[in-house]
Amino acid sequence: MIALAALDIAGTTVEEGGAVYRALHDAVRRHGSTAEVADVAHWMGADKRTAIRALLALGGDPSAVEKAFADFERLLGEAYDANPPVAMPGVVEAFAGLRDHGAKVALTTGFSAEVTGLLLERLGWQDGAVDAVVCTDDVPAGRPAPYMVHRAMERTGVLRTADVLTAGDTVLDLEAGSNAGAGIVVGVLSGGVPREVLAAAPHTHLIPSVASLPDVLAGI
Repeated sequence: MIALAALDIAGTTVEEGGAVYRALHDAVRRHGSTAEVADVAHWMGADKRTAIRALLALGGDPSAVEKAFADFERLLGEAYDANPPVAMPGVVEAFAGLRDHGAKVALTTGFSAEVTGLLLERLGWQDGAVDAVVCTDDVPAGRPAPYMVHRAMERTGVLRTADVLTAGDTVLDLEAGSNAGAGIVVGVLSGGVPREVLAAAPHTHLIPSVASLPDVLAGI
């Protein structure tokens, strides 16, 4: 039985139009980085300070991590003001379907607590929408480390990693689920990563979106 579904946010449960990666790209370029869009895409799903540190190594100022991170948060907030994030189609129904199967629902994210709070506020998901939220501020290392999944287990009282389902739209999401020992590791294609790229990462299922997660549980 699956007792916990630990789901990524941006690109998996939330449509935010790629604002995260545009803000990240703009922020590091402001501090001298020569990073291209493809360089930023490599860090999809990662802790954002880790991503900024790596991207600033591409011709930028390596001492500007915190300044670039502050720019990133400001630019992202402005982007969300202009185009508020929304739940992916079928996500709220998927949450209900997962709970009907006896699973608790947690969100995990490479965002800081401040950005995560902003995002959940815009969505109206602060109170009771999910059972736990884990961001990179809560763990010693972000994806592909397993710690966010394990912290979600701790916060929801789930003991066995085999009883955990993880889902995400990036390679790092799938690697984190696999490293955590999750019984089911689902790649979703809603975030724009090509199927062949996700297919090469560790996974048990590939589906179009989290709207199909109740069907995954019904089939096991």
